[in-house]
Amino acid sequence: MPANLPALAKELAKALVDSPEEVDVVTSGDSEYVRIELEVAEDDLGRVIGRSGRTARALRTVLSAAAEKNGQRCSLDIVE
Repeated sequence: MPANLPALAKELAKALVDSPEEVDVVTSGDSEYVRIELEVAEDDLGRVIGRSGRTARALRTVLSAAAEKNGQRCSLDIVE
């Protein structure tokens, strides 16, 4: 599993939130499929999800495109 997907998820989330020090990323999976769990401060949850989930959908799109470049699939779960 390349280290750039979790790092990309963390950097994107840090840019969106008010408390970047509380952003945490946990990954699991193998060389074909990467599952990323993103945890942020409770107050920042709305910023990461966005209106009607638009921001979360955009994050998933960017991460999926980066994973596809590596011949992988990726999913992003935002932990509440």
